[in-house]
Amino acid sequence: MLGGKIAVVTGASRGIGYQSALTLARNGAHVIAIARTVGGLEELDDEIQGLGGTATLVPIDLLDYDAIDRLGASIFERWQKLDILVANAGMLGGLSPVEHIEPKTFEKIQALNVTANWRLICSLSPLLRESQAGRAVFMTSIASEESKPFWGGYATSQAALKSLVKTWAAECSKTSLRINLLDPGPMRTALRAAAMPGEDPDLIGKPAEISGPLLQLLMDDLQEHGLVLDRQTGEFHG
Repeated sequence: MLGGKIAVVTGASRGIGYQSALTLARNGAHVIAIARTVGGLEELDDEIQGLGGTATLVPIDLLDYDAIDRLGASIFERWQKLDILVANAGMLGGLSPVEHIEPKTFEKIQALNVTANWRLICSLSPLLRESQAGRAVFMTSIASEESKPFWGGYATSQAALKSLVKTWAAECSKTSLRINLLDPGPMRTALRAAAMPGEDPDLIGKPAEISGPLLQLLMDDLQEHGLVLDRQTGEFHG
């Protein structure tokens, strides 16, 4: 299905990113797996090899923006293109009244959830345009549309990310590149556990459930562009 395609996955050492990388590898893509945690990446690589797939491990911190620039240059040098970007890395930053958020915490949330994704776009967009059917998927959250108390830092970053991605999509509307967002809904991840410590994990989705919706957004005949796919309903919305 994805044989011969080159894919970047951020936040690939655990949770949704880990399962996204496995899904891509299982379907024939070569995965460039990005995360800070070397142990998690090595575990992912072992599992991908067990599936008969291949991966390139890139242990970098996405707050190192120069490293993101080097990533694009390295991909161009080796493959001259990129077919798939799955931008999953993000942080919650804790829950707090807006006026009590530490400045350094607020800045780090925006730096990782928004600015790092902007730098990825800048670095990788030319490579995605070289693909005959480039696909970019950004994980999002309903928090971008809500104004729940104590979620100000994270919600602000998600709203900004959605606006950034949809604007980039509008700018690429006349190309073959298709750019969308994917809302996984409640899932058994470390971020969710930090936000909802008393929640029963058996009552929410497992990260592996991301596979079907993700593949839907990577198909060569995909027409949807600049939209959000809701994993739980299977429907697209603006």
